[in-house]
Amino acid sequence: MSRRRRKNALRATGWRPHIALRIVATDGTFEPAVGRDGAGWLGKCIHCNSKLWVPASGSRQKGVTIEHIVPRAHGGDNTLENLALACSRCNGAKGRRLDHRAWSDPDLQAMILRLQERRRARWRTEDSAPPPGDAR
Repeated sequence: MSRRRRKNALRATGWRPHIALRIVATDGTFEPAVGRDGAGWLGKCIHCNSKLWVPASGSRQKGVTIEHIVPRAHGGDNTLENLALACSRCNGAKGRRLDHRAWSDPDLQAMILRLQERRRARWRTEDSAPPPGDAR
C-alpha cells in the first residue's frame, strides 16, 4: 500500500498515531510493557476495562479505537480531555446507541458525564508517563 493510501486509510478510521500516543501518555491505566511485537503500552478500555495494547509507534491495532467522549456529532473536539481509548466493541455500541440522539437526551448526558469522570480519574500529565518498554 502506498504511503498516500495508508494515510487516507488512517483518516477514514479516525486513527492518528501521534494522538493515540498522547492519549496513552495521559491515561494512568496505560503502563509500559513488552509484548511479542516489541515495546508498547498496556492499558484499559474507558468503558469496560478490557485490556488494550498500543505499540510504541502508536500504529493502529485491531480492536482499539479513539473514543470521543462528547461525540463529534454534538460538537465534541479532539482535545485530550475529550479523547480516550476504547475497545471497538464498546465504542461502536456507544455510537449506535447514543450518538444520534438529541443533545438533551438524559441517557446521552449520563454517558458523557460518566466517561468524563472516568477520564479525569485516570488523568496523568504527559511528562510523568514512563517511556514504553520501561518495565517498572
